[in-house]
Amino acid sequence: MIKTRFAPSPTGYLHIGGLRTALFNFLYARANGGEFLLRIEDTDFNRNSIDATNAIIEAFKWVGMDYDQEIVYQSKRINIYKKYIDILLEKNLAYYCYMTKEELDSLRETQKKEGKTPRYDNRYRDFKGIPPSGVKPVVRIKIPLESSIIFNDALKGRIEINTKEMDDYIIMRSDGTPTYNFVVAIDDALMGISDIIRGDDHLTNTPKQIIIYQALDFKIPNFCHIPMILNPQGKKLSKRDGALNVMEYKEMGILPEALLNFLLRLGFSYKDKEIFSMEEMIDLFTLKNLSTSASAYNETKLLWLNNHYIKNAPNSRLENLLNINLNLESAKKEVLFKELKDRSNTIIEFKEMLDSIFKIPESYEQKMLSKIDNQTKELLNNAIESITNFNDLESISQTLHHFATTNDIKIGKILTALRCAILGKNGGIGVNELIFILGKDEILKRIEKFLTQNR
Repeated sequence: MIKTRFAPSPTGYLHIGGLRTALFNFLYARANGGEFLLRIEDTDFNRNSIDATNAIIEAFKWVGMDYDQEIVYQSKRINIYKKYIDILLEKNLAYYCYMTKEELDSLRETQKKEGKTPRYDNRYRDFKGIPPSGVKPVVRIKIPLESSIIFNDALKGRIEINTKEMDDYIIMRSDGTPTYNFVVAIDDALMGISDIIRGDDHLTNTPKQIIIYQALDFKIPNFCHIPMILNPQGKKLSKRDGALNVMEYKEMGILPEALLNFLLRLGFSYKDKEIFSMEEMIDLFTLKNLSTSASAYNETKLLWLNNHYIKNAPNSRLENLLNINLNLESAKKEVLFKELKDRSNTIIEFKEMLDSIFKIPESYEQKMLSKIDNQTKELLNNAIESITNFNDLESISQTLHHFATTNDIKIGKILTALRCAILGKNGGIGVNELIFILGKDEILKRIEKFLTQNR
């Protein structure tokens, strides 16, 4: 059975690169009738954050990505890791190293001066003497000498690493805590992970983890290392470019399905298709459709997708997201939401435009005021009074056009003056729609205030 996992470290909040990795693992498992597991890699006790852990779990709930089984916390598995450290020591596949940090730093400095690659020199690999006193040893894995680590990557193909390029890396620190590459291999094996999809920044870790698999006779999983998300200039994505905490996207007014759709398209393609429902993501996802080159973050694309999902969201859902309960007739609400959906790239924009409609303006844009002459001001009240049917958009439009023709004034002048009186600024939904939604009494009240302040 296909079994994948996502294993974030709670030393920081979940960012979109991590969420994309989780999404690919989730989709691959679901597409193949397998399981998707969540593991929290919290063995860095000095840097772990409970808030970050909670935010990771909250992000999964927000985007609607469910995981199978209970969350695995590495911090609760220390005894398991120590057990396997002992097994490796007993099999002479690992050893205690008494080299101090100062000695290692000195060795590396010497190697640099000699033009060599800085690395541990295996001096304690087959040590049989008396350990130096006062030194707490680390445990190092024995890298097979004169050998190669070979594996097939789903995107990169066959990869071969000569073990001469590797050194006996530390699998347990002197304080007794296990290291990343060791615990990852142990957990993936014990959890039965069959396929590992992760960023290609982990590619150099894979040979180190395979060494652990081989030493303990564990089954080696399939690997797929995906290219990173870059900024529009082709450089590493920064917070300024969009590498934000996932929950910040929620605060920005991005819908979760838009964010997932956006992340899917940053590395996955299916013909010319741009919009994917979750069901379609699962049905269509295959590793062969993943891109072998890095994808560039494109905020314009994200906002376009978000606008699509806002347009297609039920009004009731938007009301819940906005935490509002509009006291409007259903026909007026339909018109209002349609107009705002068309103009909103985010829920925040939707809310701002909504507020501007129902809030009586305190001031008026000078640029608009300069276009409104006294004749037009005098006609405002009469224009509204001439409308006999405020429950029909077509009637409102026809009446205003007829009024403009009768009074020998351009309709644009009337609409500009009405917009200024109603909203106090340019932009926003149509004037006819504003009149329809707000009704005669509210419009007259705003015109009166406008005229009082701008005679």
